[in-house]
Amino acid sequence: MASANPEKVLITGGHELGGVGSVADALQRGFLELGIPAEVISPSNLLSRRRELRDQRILKLLSTTAVFAAPLTRRAICIAHGIPCADVQGWRKLIGIISSFKIANASGAQLAAVSEYTAIHLRALFNIRVDAVIRNPLKPIYLETAGNAPEQRRYITFVGRLNPAKNLHRLLPAICDLLEQDRELCACIIGDGVLRKSLQESVKKNERVQFLGSPNDLEVRDWLRKTKIFVSGNAVEGLGVTYLEALSQGCIVAMPASGGGIELALDRIGSNVQLLPISLERGAVFDVLKKCLQIEISPIEMGPYRARAVAVAYLSLDARRLSGMNNYVGDRSPHALAVGRSQN
Repeated sequence: MASANPEKVLITGGHELGGVGSVADALQRGFLELGIPAEVISPSNLLSRRRELRDQRILKLLSTTAVFAAPLTRRAICIAHGIPCADVQGWRKLIGIISSFKIANASGAQLAAVSEYTAIHLRALFNIRVDAVIRNPLKPIYLETAGNAPEQRRYITFVGRLNPAKNLHRLLPAICDLLEQDRELCACIIGDGVLRKSLQESVKKNERVQFLGSPNDLEVRDWLRKTKIFVSGNAVEGLGVTYLEALSQGCIVAMPASGGGIELALDRIGSNVQLLPISLERGAVFDVLKKCLQIEISPIEMGPYRARAVAVAYLSLDARRLSGMNNYVGDRSPHALAVGRSQN
């Protein structure tokens, strides 16, 4: 039997884009703070580390892309960052991801979902066992205290990949309507992707819409400190690390009334969090964004999302892998660790 704490942690995420890569980096920091060596590696490099994969002294945290390695791995926790979507990823990839989770279940690896939203869909739609819900951590840079003088908040900001699933192309018309009504506002689009060229073309006559590409974390944090409204349109977001980043920096977050992001601050819906209609109809989105301008932000406790706290949650799940606890029934804390086989 392996010792209570691993001698080392391998975390996959180097091949991923966006939030998954950010989560891997934050987890590495969390384990290091606990005095446990941790390394982030690309899923493509896993097979070259076969000896470590079989080493019971090493805990492996496998991102969705790396779950294929679960049958070859001992002492592994697979992470479901969201539910696969056929309309975005295609049926072949969807079947591949679900098959990987099924194989992980059969191989004895544990499976942690990043939200109750993700866990419930995996169980109900695909009959996949979920052993725990452990929400994503924030990078430490987003938990640092702001400077003495608060930034003037005059931006509506989007951060994420510019692909169809994020629905920025459906939000931009309403954003431009708000810019037209309030001449002091500007829009900031942070990210890159297949839709960037067409999105820029659609607003090329509006000089107050800026596309910034992919700046580093420090620059993103600084832009969020200038932001009044953070907006996102993905109705099937598994959790949304960018929501956490925006809330940590004092933004009003406007998100669809669906997805795992709603779980992050349930008690702040109607204040710090404003829900967009799932239809993303232009007039209704405009009304919500206009309301956001009137909201005064109130501080949110971010302690449960510190990297160290989330690393401890993964260690707790690892420690319970042989305890035989049953009937994980739902979240009761920021990191739900009731572990066992879900009954379907």
